[in-house]
Amino acid sequence: MKQGNFAAAVGHGSSVLLAVFALFSIMGCGQPSGQPAVHKLTYSVFFPPTHPQAKLAQTWADEVKQRSQGRLEIVLFPGGALTKADQCYQGVVDKISDIGMSALAYTRGRFPLMEALDLPLGYSSGSVATHAANRLYAKYQPAALADTHVLYLHAHGPGILASKKPVQGLADLKGMKVRATGFFAKVVERLGGAPVSMPQGDTYEALQKGVVDATFCPMETLQGWKQGEVVTSVTDSRCIGYTTTFFVTMNKEAWAALPAELQKIVTDVSAEWVEKHAQMWDQADAAARAYFMGLGNNRQVVQLSAEEQEKWKVSTQPLLEEYVQNTTGKGLPGDAFLRDLQAFLSEVQK
Repeated sequence: MKQGNFAAAVGHGSSVLLAVFALFSIMGCGQPSGQPAVHKLTYSVFFPPTHPQAKLAQTWADEVKQRSQGRLEIVLFPGGALTKADQCYQGVVDKISDIGMSALAYTRGRFPLMEALDLPLGYSSGSVATHAANRLYAKYQPAALADTHVLYLHAHGPGILASKKPVQGLADLKGMKVRATGFFAKVVERLGGAPVSMPQGDTYEALQKGVVDATFCPMETLQGWKQGEVVTSVTDSRCIGYTTTFFVTMNKEAWAALPAELQKIVTDVSAEWVEKHAQMWDQADAAARAYFMGLGNNRQVVQLSAEEQEKWKVSTQPLLEEYVQNTTGKGLPGDAFLRDLQAFLSEVQK
């Protein structure tokens, strides 16, 4: 073949190839014609992968994928692998992760109105705390959470006092070194104890070595963190039972990028998972109580007398008043929020 004919042939072939590539581009090469796009999201969870709440987050993601027929894939990053617990919310705002789960209390002061949820109000169960959190959020829609799209909230069971020796009342608690971080350090002070701040992961060794004599925690911690091995007594202090509220929230741009039908699936599954988290917290508390009592005959659960319960509630009442003063001083309806929360608790805990 002559050189000129060869060049013409090559030129003609290139034109054909370009035409083929253009056709594939129009048809959507790599995405079959008519097939909807697959959306992939990241989900940062601070709970370790073995924790029941992290596993429940994974089943949530799996359910969303199944109902969307694979159109929405959510990849979990547990154990703070993507963002640490106190960085998780801002990480969602900045789209380091598309979705995040952590505790509101880890960025204390950022969500002032919602701080009422963690007050020592006498929660009887994680189920009650979880439903209270979602109801109050839905009613008040705090502006502090408006920079993300909140999917749902959940909250652990009532905090109790676990100690190395029995605490029958405030007299026994006076001067006792108690592990309590953040806001609950104020509760310990009001009860006459000496708060010692430390991460949950350091508490086992601190109890074992006598750095602290007791810890305020949900019952599930005694099994989940094995702290039941280094305490012998639990004081049922549900009369001032507190909780910790956890958020599951999504970046607003990532949410807006989802088609309406996928948004509905995420919303529907999230609504169902509120009850699943509530039940999971209660089951974890029940399992931990059985675990604790099964560790030996010297383990005991102390029931406070009615008189003592009243003393504990009176001692912590100023913290509720302080919350109202702080929020109303910022122009927030903290007084109404707290009244509604207490009314809900009274209604469901009759």
